[in-house]
Amino acid sequence: MSPSSSLDDEDTFKILVATDVHLGYLEKDAVRGNDTYVTFDEILKLAQENEVDFILLGGDLFHENKPSRKTLHACFELLRKYCMGDRPVPFEILSDQSVNFGFRKFPWVNYQDANLNVSIPVFSIHGNHDDPTGADALCALDILSCAGLLNHFGRSMSVEKIDISPILLQKGSTKIAMYGLGSIPDERLYRMFVNKQVTMLRPKEDEDSWFNLFVIHQN
Repeated sequence: MSPSSSLDDEDTFKILVATDVHLGYLEKDAVRGNDTYVTFDEILKLAQENEVDFILLGGDLFHENKPSRKTLHACFELLRKYCMGDRPVPFEILSDQSVNFGFRKFPWVNYQDANLNVSIPVFSIHGNHDDPTGADALCALDILSCAGLLNHFGRSMSVEKIDISPILLQKGSTKIAMYGLGSIPDERLYRMFVNKQVTMLRPKEDEDSWFNLFVIHQN
């Protein structure tokens, strides 16, 4: 490796982007039952082999809001197999994590948890198939997040107004403002945009030095 490429690595984010895995789809089918698990295994294996900085999932990791025990078990197993380990995470988070992950019981990114060894952080918004429901407004991503296997972000707690505060990431001299918005019924989100009730907050310092990345899951 030349010194120049090594220098580039210090300032370059390497991100694997995947979406709509739909774990559990046709899980009872005799022929296709394991297809989604094989796909997710391949995604995570590629991330590990290419030594990506993090994995970014764009929603619908699960096909159903209440995935079966088989599907949950397969997901836990694969995330633990490929994303836990001693490899250091080469970027830092500069934003207030209590704002980014304020809806969670553990409002900080999993790789900074003293009780966990994470080699590849996974960030994910929820889609329309695996959106939070019920009295407690929980989804399968919240279970994974509580277990420290994944970082669920981009969740709006209001049905009238949305303030999207980005996760601010820095690797070397490169800065990313990562915005996320989990799935919201299209009519409601359209109405909020028309009424100017959707706000995207900007970093206060050096706002022009950030690369903006927006993860959204809508029809």
